[in-house]
Amino acid sequence: MRLLSRILSPRLEATAHCDLPCGVYDPAQARIEAESIKAIQEKYAANEDPEFRTRAILIAEQRSELVKHHLWVLWTDYFKPPHFEKYPQLHELINKATKAAGAAGTKGSMEAKSGQQLLDYIAEVDKIFWETKQG
Repeated sequence: MRLLSRILSPRLEATAHCDLPCGVYDPAQARIEAESIKAIQEKYAANEDPEFRTRAILIAEQRSELVKHHLWVLWTDYFKPPHFEKYPQLHELINKATKAAGAAGTKGSMEAKSGQQLLDYIAEVDKIFWETKQG
């Protein structure tokens, strides 16, 4: 039994603070999608063609889902307890940002002000993100 235990026990223990090198995370991905949403909203407002508007809504909804995905990846994979301790508003900020990309925000509204609100939240996340990269 001791021989089997020695054979099956790990020989090397490795630890990491994230699942991939931290260079893969960046709020820019969410920002680019949000900029696209706002541009779509502006084009939607300037065009009365029903087919164009239907396509614009569909694309804005898809981009909104991508924004939420990118923010959730930052929240679940990049930000760690020390970040949340230093920035106690971070949980609420991510929540507000993902909701701004949801049904009550850009996924449910073609008003450019909802796109701008989303961009504003992402800018706040971006500021915190880059502060955590410095320290």
